[in-house]
This record gives sequence, structure tokens and C-alpha cells, in this order.
Amino acid sequence: MELKGAEIVVRCLEEQGVDVVFGYPGGTVLDIYDALYQHADTIKHVLVSHEQHAAHAADGYARATGKVGVCIATSGPGSTNLVTGIATAFLDSVPMVAITGNVPTRQIGTDSFQEIDITGVTLPITKHNYFVGDIEDLADTIRDAFRLAASGRPGPVLVDIAKDIQQQMGEYEPAAPAGKDEPYRGNPEKIAAAAARINRAERPFVYFGGGVIAADAEAEVLELADKIDAPIGCSLMGLSGVSTDAERFLGFEGMHGHYASSMAMRNADVIIALGARFNDRVTGNREKFAQDADIVHIDIDSSELSKIIPDAHGLAGDLKIVLRQLIDQLEERTHPEWASFIERKRMHQDHNQDMREGLTPRSAMLALNERLDDETPVVTDVGQHQMWAAQHLRFTKPRTFITSGGLGTMGFGLGAAIGAAFGTNTRSVLVTGDGGLGMNIGELATAVSYDVPVTVVVMNNHVLGMVRQWQRLFYGKRFSNTTLEGFRRNDFVAIAEAFGLEAQRVSTPEELKAAFDASFEASGPVLIEVEIDKDEMVLPMMPPGGTLDDIIEKVGE
Repeated sequence: MELKGAEIVVRCLEEQGVDVVFGYPGGTVLDIYDALYQHADTIKHVLVSHEQHAAHAADGYARATGKVGVCIATSGPGSTNLVTGIATAFLDSVPMVAITGNVPTRQIGTDSFQEIDITGVTLPITKHNYFVGDIEDLADTIRDAFRLAASGRPGPVLVDIAKDIQQQMGEYEPAAPAGKDEPYRGNPEKIAAAAARINRAERPFVYFGGGVIAADAEAEVLELADKIDAPIGCSLMGLSGVSTDAERFLGFEGMHGHYASSMAMRNADVIIALGARFNDRVTGNREKFAQDADIVHIDIDSSELSKIIPDAHGLAGDLKIVLRQLIDQLEERTHPEWASFIERKRMHQDHNQDMREGLTPRSAMLALNERLDDETPVVTDVGQHQMWAAQHLRFTKPRTFITSGGLGTMGFGLGAAIGAAFGTNTRSVLVTGDGGLGMNIGELATAVSYDVPVTVVVMNNHVLGMVRQWQRLFYGKRFSNTTLEGFRRNDFVAIAEAFGLEAQRVSTPEELKAAFDASFEASGPVLIEVEIDKDEMVLPMMPPGGTLDDIIEKVGE
């Protein structure tokens, strides 16, 4: 059948099972928006306040559901506003399709109004991108974008469509949803060699990242650890991949990670890395990292093997499949001395917990734990509050901790929390700071307009807390442009109420618990402002450029 290009776009979205898209209209996507208007019964469009947060919302939707998120923007500034959100998804391997309009094909290259080479701009931060300048390529291009975004190592794909292509008539034949590429097995000889090394280990440590969540490999991780009697840790992106209540799980490690987990990694003789990058927040000084350990590294992206830290055994392949191949070749082992060492580190960690009375970052997170159920997605912005959430919150199911890890995008949180709520049809919780919320505060209008069930928890210390912490520890307490209260007295309760949210400020644990209870009974968005001291610290901390031997546990060390 013959259809307009814009109609083909929407029909292809329906083919892929897309039920919600996030975007902002403009001149070069008006035809797509007209088609969306006519398909409003099958695809819900969520109008955001800024295109960056359309990308963040699509990202949060994808992380919470495992499905491909979709965002739409017009040409020029609309498409460039997507860039930070696309980069955020790229660094964290999140499946997303970004659809942009561009000027008509006859105007390409003429610097016409709102023309930008968005495929050139986003080339380094997408798995692939396409410019559609021929109506015959349109349907297959969109289908291929969805296949590529979800296959292998997931990531964002951009499809830029000229305006005249959206208006032309073209042939459309319905097709089945684009499936993922066939997963591939690991090399048997390499797996056998890795298994032989693990079988000789006396201090094995299982370290996993976000790849475990993408591969749905929680059961295999737990089986591996049980079989070889190993503790388990993860990267920030791996949180929720294994239940935090699992007996062997020590938490996340690295710059602000759990002490016991970091010490297990530091003292292991074999580190089994699963779907994780060894970035600087984990390794510190990489030249001194894991000098006493052999690394067995499994990743679906072969370019990650030995990219940062040399692997003794690098295994490329689908994580779930390769883990199954590996586990079948491992011997049942016990390591009582190693287990005793780990238990001592756990006790040391527990002894150094912040046990102060009153409303502290830890007590705030523990109060939130009491209200979270197994299905609640928790989203964070970036900063101290992000680390407090990672250190203290409980997660029992995958895809319930959503944060910007690789790019560290302040302003990510509210858009992503809105996307997560739409994706899961349940209340999401955003843990943010006054700095992070200030970067995306306009999306409160989106939350109110759609009555999105999201609880916004603002940890307000009136400073840019993480940057101030660095200035305190490493820059002689020269607090340059990180103290906000002197010139930016944001009353977040008043601001939220002006947008139409229910909101309140709390200063005691009892007030906070009551506020959480009320927010989970509400139907729409609620904001809770939590007053904390400007000098609160995130500890432990591995100094920048340091090693796991240099971890700071108390201020003054």
C-alpha cells in the first residue's frame, strides 16, 4: 500500500511494539506529529519541556523495561538538544532510537534555516546513525535501527529524515518486529583455559557490570559464585543486577564503593569480570590496579577486552551463554580462609557506618528503603546523593536502579524518572540534589501535565556537594562557585507548588517517613525537600589517581 513517509514512520513504530514516545515538535517533524495525532490510540506521545529530557525519558524507559526507548526532535537546535541524552545512553549501553527531522533534501548543505548535520554531530555517540533521503529506504531503515539498538551491546541509534521524504508517498508493506541479532557463543578453547585458571584460584572474586542486567544473567552470576565459593561485587551500573540481599553480594566498589567489596577486589587472585568496563572510578591508578590478580573478562563487545586493564583470559560472546559454558567446566570449590577474610572486611565496614541520630543522608536512604517494594524503579541524578543511594538502598530485582554512570550527567534524573514511570506503569522515585534538579526543573511541568506518579526526593545541602567535597579534600577548602545559598536561594517546595505538585520540606526522620508514606498514596507527582548539612561527605572515597589501598574512610585520614 502507498502511504506518506510520516505515516510509514509511525506504522514502523507500531510494528516494533512502541507504546510511548517522548519528544518536542518543530517544523521538520510536523508531518510525523500529524501522523502521531492520527495514531494516538496506539502510541502515546509525551510532550517534554526540553529535547534533552526527551532523550533522558526514553533512556529511563529503556533501562526500566529492557525495551528500546524512542525520542523525537526537530532539526537544528531540537536535534542538538538531544546530544547530551544520546551520549548518556551511549556511555551506559542503553537501547534507544532517536528520530529527527531535517530540511528538505534539495536544501541539504545550503545552511538553510535550522539545518544541522546531526548525523555528523552524533557519529561518535551512537552505535550507528542514518540520513534518510529516499522514501524507498525509510521503512527498512527504521526497522534496522531498532534491530541494531537492541542487538549485541545495546546503544542509541539515530535516524534523521528529510522533511520532503516525510511528505512523499511510498510503498509500505507490514513486517514483523525486528528481532535482535542471534547471540553468539564463546570460543570453547578460550573458555576451557579460563575455567582451568579459575579452578586454581584461592581468592576468586566475581565482578559484574550493567552487561549482566542487559543479558538477564542474574541466575548465572549467583550460580557461578556459589560453585567457586566467591564473593560478588559490581560496578555502579551493575547495581540491581543481583539482589542486594544475596548472601555473597558485597555491593559496588571503586571510588565511593562499599569497603568490603573494594577490599575483595584488591586482594583477589582471580577477578571474573562480567559485562563491565574497568573505568577509572573502579580502577583508580590503572597501572597499579589488580597487580596480584589474573582477570577473566567476559563481554559481548570484544573491543572492551584488555582495553584498559590487560586480561589474562578475554572471552567475547553473549554473557548468559558464555557464563553457562564456563560454569559447566568449573569445579566445586570452597575457600574458608578467603571467606574469613571477607567476613572481617564486612565487619569493619559495618563498624564504620554512620550511626548518627537525626536526619542524615544514610538515615534518609534507610527511610526510603522502608517504602520501596521490589518493583519500584529508583532513579538518581549525579552527585553525592547518587552515591548515598547506591551505598544504602536495597534492590531485589534487576532494572530498579537507574543512574547515569559513564557520562555522569547532572540533570538526567527527572526525565529518566518520568520515562521509568511510563515504562513500568508504577510510581518511580527520583533521588536528586539541589544542583541536579536545578538543571532539569522544567520537567516538573511534564510530570504535572501527565500526572506522572513520581516521588522527587531533593537532598538539599545548598551547595554543589560532590564538587565541594573535592574542594574540601584536595583544593585547600577553596570553595569556588560551589556554594549556592548566597545567590541562589531556591525554595524547592514553593517552586514545586507553583508547578502544581504536592510538596513539603522535612528536617527530621519522622517527618521524612510520613512524607514518604503520603507520597506513595498520592496519584501524581510529589516533591520532598530533605534539608541536610552542606559539609556532609560521601565516604569511603578513593582519591583521584589513587588506589584501593588509599581509600579514605574518615575525614582527616
